Amino acid sequence: MKYAVLQAVLIAVIISASGCAHHNDRAAMDPRELNSSAESTDRVPSSEVSGKSSENQPVMFASSSTIERNLGETYKISQAVEMKSGFNDDDWEEEEWEQEEFTIADPLEPFNRAMFQFNDTLYFRVLKPVAQGYSKVVPKPARSGISHFFDNLKFPIRFVNNLLQANFKGACSELGRFTVNTLWGVGGFLDPASKKELAIPEYDADFGQTLGMYGFGPGFYIVWPGFGPSSARDTLEIGTNIFLNPVSYVDPGYISIAARAYEIVNDTSLRIGDYEILKEAAIDPYVSLRHAYIQYREEMIRQRKNPPKPGGIN
Repeated sequence: MKYAVLQAVLIAVIISASGCAHHNDRAAMDPRELNSSAESTDRVPSSEVSGKSSENQPVMFASSSTIERNLGETYKISQAVEMKSGFNDDDWEEEEWEQEEFTIADPLEPFNRAMFQFNDTLYFRVLKPVAQGYSKVVPKPARSGISHFFDNLKFPIRFVNNLLQANFKGACSELGRFTVNTLWGVGGFLDPASKKELAIPEYDADFGQTLGMYGFGPGFYIVWPGFGPSSARDTLEIGTNIFLNPVSYVDPGYISIAARAYEIVNDTSLRIGDYEILKEAAIDPYVSLRHAYIQYREEMIRQRKNPPKPGGIN
């Protein structure tokens, strides 16, 4: 792990604004829903959230991840209204959510706004132009396959955290997906596990979610340069994702760093425009992202603690 710190720093310099995303996870928010988030309070009714079985879309925001979610986390946040986080679609039909509000303290708002602006500038001036040029050279099917490959490599993150959450069904499902996609998916470039013949669900899980399962609150809100929106609790996820990601152990270290940078550019090329829509739809993009982030993360944990029963009965 001698390169871990260097990797995190260099990645932060090239990741996008919202950088914000563990384990791919894969949720959706209608940008129009974010208009209301210009209010000064961080309250977002959970009734605005519905669910959908997570699928490898790159999450961050990654995720994210995981954090480690980079731009993927913003993608998940910006689409949080359709988030179901790892449950079968049949379990969520006609689900009626209880009215609930999630809040997070923001004592570091001046710093966070500065970091938000830094990430925003980095995205528009560096990451987006590079991703646009890359997308013109590499066809979308190839980029999707590369995204599947990196997502498959993050299997240890999802597997370990499902075990830590005592979600043995999810751990077995993740093991099955990894085996199928590695053996019959050409090393993970294809995703046969998601085809209707097998339809093995993906159970996205990360360390911040695991801590939340055991009663740890989010703490305070913080925006990290490069990594995007986070919380005191979810910040711990950065280190665990690096530790559990096989790419971190590639030697020499500069190859590992290059692989991570390439993954970020490739994933960004698949969702150019999502962050722009979120930003344009909000009166205050900073407040909107803060609202959406805590709503998404806490709703994910709530669903893990109280998974709905088939038929929409909780």
